[in-house]
Amino acid sequence: MAVARRFVCSNCNKTIEAWSDGNPYYFDDSGLKKYAYHPDHANLAKCSGNDTPHLCLGCGDELTVDSQSPITNCSKCGHGEIACTFDLEAKPCPYCGKGVFAADPDFICVS
Repeated sequence: MAVARRFVCSNCNKTIEAWSDGNPYYFDDSGLKKYAYHPDHANLAKCSGNDTPHLCLGCGDELTVDSQSPITNCSKCGHGEIACTFDLEAKPCPYCGKGVFAADPDFICVS
């Protein structure tokens, strides 16, 4: 089961939506990366990694972090603080530089 959350900046109202399961992947017989999502249990069982959406808290760039070769700095600006988009609670907003993200209690999605 996957859960979606929406985070809203307390100052500029920028919203970010994220799913708890990220983007699980496996490699097919040709060596190509393929993504599998719930409820595709057969392909999910083949998954060996996860591409997880992240947000640079410096420049606001949205990037993907591969669990098989993780990074700790933003690939665009080099900032050393990136956050998983599913874990943005109380993180500073890089878009306005004044607010922090809070989970929207009225947004509920389950898959």
